[in-house]
Amino acid sequence: MTTQLDIDRLFKTIDQMDPDEFAAFLTEDGTFVFGNAEPVSGRVAIRDAVAGFYSTIKALQHQVGETWEGHDTLVAEGRVTYTRHDGSTITLPFVNVFRLQGELVRDYRIHMDITPLYAA
Repeated sequence: MTTQLDIDRLFKTIDQMDPDEFAAFLTEDGTFVFGNAEPVSGRVAIRDAVAGFYSTIKALQHQVGETWEGHDTLVAEGRVTYTRHDGSTITLPFVNVFRLQGELVRDYRIHMDITPLYAA
């Protein structure tokens, strides 16, 4: 079965730093986990958490490498370049796991170590 999630459009939306558009990709009762942060549940709470994260950076740009599809799962591996508010950048690897409900994400997990972004 081919998943219905438009992964290119999702990452483009993330890179545009629009938390409302991002939240539209999620089910109302979706779950979101970023690295080792506590899970966030519900579209509105996820939108607010993502907006909070966006406020800590100036920009970001994803480069998706490989993707793998399962019955209701999509996995994407790549690198993301963050631009800090001081203009410096850092590129980090990521693996995202999306568990889907139709064309929406019901469980979104970002596996990466984000701590270098905030290192002095």
